[in-house]
Amino acid sequence: MKTYDRFFIDGRWVTPVGRGTLDVFHSADGRLMGRIPEGAAEDAQAAVAAARKARDTWAATPAAERAGYLRKIAAGLKARTDELAQVMTGETGMPIKLVRAIQVGGPVYHWNNYAELAETFEFEARVGNSLVVREPVGVVGAITPWNYPLNQITLKVAPALAAGCTVVLKPSEVAPFNAFILAEVIAEAGLPAGVFNLVTGLGPVVGEVLARHPDVDMVSFTGSTRAGKRVSEVASQTVKRVALELGGKSASVILDDADLAVAVKGTLNACYLNSGQTCSAHTRMLVPASRYDEIKALAKDAVARFTLGDPREETTRLGPLASAAQQERVQTYIRKGLSEGAELIAGGDAVPAGFEAGFFVQPTVLGRVTPDATVAQEEIFGPVLSIITYQDEADAVRIANDSIYGLGGAVWSGDEARAVRVARQIRTGQVDINGGEFNVRAPFGGFKQSGHGRENGVYGFEEFLEYKSLQFKSAKS
Repeated sequence: MKTYDRFFIDGRWVTPVGRGTLDVFHSADGRLMGRIPEGAAEDAQAAVAAARKARDTWAATPAAERAGYLRKIAAGLKARTDELAQVMTGETGMPIKLVRAIQVGGPVYHWNNYAELAETFEFEARVGNSLVVREPVGVVGAITPWNYPLNQITLKVAPALAAGCTVVLKPSEVAPFNAFILAEVIAEAGLPAGVFNLVTGLGPVVGEVLARHPDVDMVSFTGSTRAGKRVSEVASQTVKRVALELGGKSASVILDDADLAVAVKGTLNACYLNSGQTCSAHTRMLVPASRYDEIKALAKDAVARFTLGDPREETTRLGPLASAAQQERVQTYIRKGLSEGAELIAGGDAVPAGFEAGFFVQPTVLGRVTPDATVAQEEIFGPVLSIITYQDEADAVRIANDSIYGLGGAVWSGDEARAVRVARQIRTGQVDINGGEFNVRAPFGGFKQSGHGRENGVYGFEEFLEYKSLQFKSAKS
């Protein structure tokens, strides 16, 4: 069992002011994985003070030197791949084979990539009689989720440090151990005191201190839209910069000239990745009404291949959800969908036989879902696909845009130009064309209530920079 009883503040492991603890449970069997400290407001305030004290010196540190620290951190994480994989498999329920590639491999790549960006980015440019300078925002409060825990931490902390910001991190209490391992790696890398600080605890306590504190210059939050609204509300009192990556209800639009078998399989893959615990998961499959029966049969056949298993096994393709609360949430949504008239094509709300100990949910497909149904409008965050029919291309676009969210999506067509034309009409931050792969250098973020701001690559780096212009007196001609 893992137990952490200290926070990383001002370059040291310190005893918390708060005396409470938070339990963390293994997704596969529900057993206690370990405990972490439940931070008090005073703990968060101490971390902010440390970050504020280190802010100006770190901002003045040459970019190449900052890059050197990031590379050491990347190497340290890579060296602990097996430990991180075991930890995050337990925390999230993602199968360990995928965890190594996505949950560990992704962060290692990003730490190295942001080191490269720190060295190559043009921080200054002449514009007429002005010198336009990009400077670090300052102290960043990073509040991160549990579904891709280390990756979402990395996409905030790595670019912030590369840009010259100092950071206070509050990871999710559901999946926190990877954050403590990162803090250990950062300590070993010798990052100057106060540049990175870690405090765990609950959002209404630790998170609100970061959002409200006048010495925090920016809050970067990933999580639910409900919590994101609260972060924005609190942060507005000090008019700090806020970046939000929130919920999604992404539509996969299958046009009538698409390869249906490929499109259905691709949509299910995008829906069920990480057991559906992905904000950009393609959870609405929009299909031509005239092809519904054909697509229903394809979906039923394809979902049968998503067999559940212990996420610690190398052969497992679909694991459990991260927590008992999440399991109950998803089961409730399935029941709601059926009560509102959806057709059960596969799965259901019953706990799958043989998997009673963990937080498992059957991979589920609901058919003939109406666009205004609860399961078509609200984010479920589990392995549940809703099939919605449309009459023509314009109707498909209308339904795809009939959502408060706009994070991801897909368009499938035998004519790529047609797919692109439809994709341009969908108000969402990212659209996959005929199964296009995720691009870690392309911007990721949302429209509407999916948030604002972008992550990944140079776009995520620039989120942590401010503009300053120095005006010079023009020479007389």
